[in-house]
Amino acid sequence: MEQRRIRILVVDDHPLLRAGLDTSIGAESDMEIVAAASNGQEALELFRQHQPDITLMDLKMPVTGGVEAIQAIRGQFRSAKIVVLSTYEGDEDIYRALEAGAATYLLKDTLSEDLVRVIREVFAGGRPLPAPVAQRLADRMLQPDLTARELEVLRLIAKGKRNKEIAAQLGITEETTQGHVKNVLSKLGLHDRTEAVAVAVRRGIVHLD
Repeated sequence: MEQRRIRILVVDDHPLLRAGLDTSIGAESDMEIVAAASNGQEALELFRQHQPDITLMDLKMPVTGGVEAIQAIRGQFRSAKIVVLSTYEGDEDIYRALEAGAATYLLKDTLSEDLVRVIREVFAGGRPLPAPVAQRLADRMLQPDLTARELEVLRLIAKGKRNKEIAAQLGITEETTQGHVKNVLSKLGLHDRTEAVAVAVRRGIVHLD
């Protein structure tokens, strides 16, 4: 009796990456790609249609990003097994993806033999985390959380906005804005706005692209 193949949905907006996955996964006798999406919205639609065993999910995509797509899919299909495959290396990116419901997190430079091994492990019910990813996640768990408002303020700082502009955009006072900025710097363990932006980008708290 022939073994059932692991049915895979690929979600990535780069055609070359999708073609590469098609080649590496297509070489495996126990796997097949059943559909490919180029954004998170398509991912949810195709997941409903095909209900794959494994979804390989990028994070940076147009229309709907990867974290939102993971939340949407897992919100409707609690047993969905999602493997993130991303260029984002920040501890906050990893934390958000796993918190949204991803089974594991891989970087796009992962060797194809490691990728197919992880696909098999996740299909079998495992949640294997590569050591560098696990270390970044552990580091993130030691960091204090920024509030939703503090995140808004930090994103606007990263766009070059001054306190007066941030206050006007968020509909709060300059004094309140200054308090949020102070809290952000304190939680990040930093002394100025330039440092805050650099650290936030490195950790994946803020994306400038």
